[in-house]
Amino acid sequence: MAEKTSQGLTADERAAVKERAKELRAQEKAGKNREAGLKSVLDAIAKLSGTDKVLAEGLHAVVTEVAPDLVPKTYYGMPGYANAEGKIVVFLQPADKFKARYATIGFEDRARLDDGDLWPIAFAVKAWTPAVEKKVSDLVRTAVS
Repeated sequence: MAEKTSQGLTADERAAVKERAKELRAQEKAGKNREAGLKSVLDAIAKLSGTDKVLAEGLHAVVTEVAPDLVPKTYYGMPGYANAEGKIVVFLQPADKFKARYATIGFEDRARLDDGDLWPIAFAVKAWTPAVEKKVSDLVRTAVS
């Protein structure tokens, strides 16, 4: 179990909060500059290793092809892609970041994945395969439709 700090957050959680505050300051300075966002996402992907890196590269390629209007930007240090208002639509949560057994591709509430009264918004991913690429492409396409 992760050790808690005096504020009730683990060291990893405190680091994530600090990372997010740093991102928000950098994003404020950059505005909606696509190049600055792209650089931050590519830098975040470059810091990843193994399967997490392969998954992040795959998601980046899919979003670039299927939803080119989404703007790359980091989200708590993770690769993410935002709509015109700057709100995250889809992101990759690497397994290693949270010591999980799989990475997660998540969709925020701006994603138009609605399907009745219940639908999934996060998907566990262990490998980037042609089937995964197709499914993620379909999800991203639907999310921005």
